Amino acid sequence: MASSTVEGDKYRSYMYGEEEKNTKWRFGAPPKYDVVNKLFEEGRTKIWPPGSIEEKVQNLVKTWEMEMFNKTCFDDYKTVDQKKYRLSLNGRKALTLEEKRQLGGGYNSFMQTSLPEKFRCYNPAVETADSSHTAFTTAFPRGFALEIEHVYSGPPKIVFKFRHWGFMEGPFKGHAPTGEKVELYGMAMFELDDRMKIVKVEFFFDRGELLGGLLKGASSDNSADVTSSICPFLGNTG
Repeated sequence: MASSTVEGDKYRSYMYGEEEKNTKWRFGAPPKYDVVNKLFEEGRTKIWPPGSIEEKVQNLVKTWEMEMFNKTCFDDYKTVDQKKYRLSLNGRKALTLEEKRQLGGGYNSFMQTSLPEKFRCYNPAVETADSSHTAFTTAFPRGFALEIEHVYSGPPKIVFKFRHWGFMEGPFKGHAPTGEKVELYGMAMFELDDRMKIVKVEFFFDRGELLGGLLKGASSDNSADVTSSICPFLGNTG
């Protein structure tokens, strides 16, 4: 699992050094995490001892998330077995890396829903990797921090509770920023092989916790007003 001492970033491995000199980055260079690391350190509820299973799991998840969102070539992924890897959300069909990419990757793969399209406050079916990235990074200019709140079991099957949070300081889908904290809680399972590569990931959370907080701001156009009036998640403010 990811080391607690990481060159260039406190919490994430596989960003710098000789092994990463040919890595294909989505935006041309390794991402900068200084701002979201500050948000994390100011808002976390746990400070795990160095070398603890909780710290190792937290760093692994942060590193995995960094690769999924920022590396464009599967061969550059160091946290997962590219051929065996599968991802599922809320018990839905498990996806390969290529199937995840076809859905738009990144945020889109975590916003999948069976809701009829007219009820979709955020519709992953029409968003691309770039549009979804822009939507969420605009809403959360300081980032969307992650902490592990509890680890229930260690490798090879890691089960943990997580918390994501950020401050809506930018607009989202026609809704004005509120400046309020938006939080998302959930459970996950990461299965590792004998090389400590991730082969299976399962996430369980309510996307309404996230979207409810992002849709609280005043709407800037009529179409957004109509969508908001029928969106079943508006009451779920996270």
